[in-house]
Amino acid sequence: MAKSALLKSSIGKKYWMALTGLFLCVFLIGHLVGNLQLIYASDLQFNQYAHFMTTNPAVKVLSYLTYFSILFHAVDGILLTIQNKKARPVGYAKNNAAANSTWQSRNMAVLGTLLLVFIVTHMTNFWAKMHFSEMPLQTQVLATPMGDVEMYNTTSGSFIEKQQVEMGGLELKNGKEFYIPNSDLKFAEGYKDLYKITVDFFKNPVNNMGLIATILYVLSMAVLSFHLLHGFKSAFQSLGLNHTKYNGIIKCAGTAFAIIVPLLFAIIPVYIHFVK
Repeated sequence: MAKSALLKSSIGKKYWMALTGLFLCVFLIGHLVGNLQLIYASDLQFNQYAHFMTTNPAVKVLSYLTYFSILFHAVDGILLTIQNKKARPVGYAKNNAAANSTWQSRNMAVLGTLLLVFIVTHMTNFWAKMHFSEMPLQTQVLATPMGDVEMYNTTSGSFIEKQQVEMGGLELKNGKEFYIPNSDLKFAEGYKDLYKITVDFFKNPVNNMGLIATILYVLSMAVLSFHLLHGFKSAFQSLGLNHTKYNGIIKCAGTAFAIIVPLLFAIIPVYIHFVK
């Protein structure tokens, strides 16, 4: 009975909303640190990071927990909104909501819905391609002598061409690890080139699609910022962790988080489109 009440009651829904929301805040920090490599790291480093995030067993478990948290957070928010409306079917004769609450607190359902649309679109453009579609491979050269060498085709078992190889300058389409006979050339297994997919997406010149994608991403981060401005502080309140001694710190930390994290996310596509 108690378990049922914890899931179905308004207090229970707010409790789970807070827990999943704070967990997703932690996810945002990790995701941001990884994505910032598109700016400060090399394409190889970013592809190695993407490879690790999609193959490491522990990360896979955390990924499934994240997917569940997103779905649960969204569904719980919808049910909570419906429940609140049913509890007050007739509005007050005089309703000055702006005087008693912030704009973002009154529009959390709308902000959350927009974020859910963004997440689905974002995962379709990047996550689904990384997991399920054919992608170009980036092959790392581990040891490269200077001079003319012959590229060895591992599929046919024959030499396919001779070309000048410079230090670290050879990139192959074949993603298998192999050695060229009578040579100290060594090629590592090719990583899926998510770096190229991401850069091409935000720089796509066809019908200004890259610019449009960049603008929509920045607007989505503005939506995220407003969602976090209310959600971060509200989560602590729902969990009963608010206190007069700490409310000021929680509010300042929440405001900083809601501004800095979405801003850094937004900088990434802007940098890719206008600088790279």
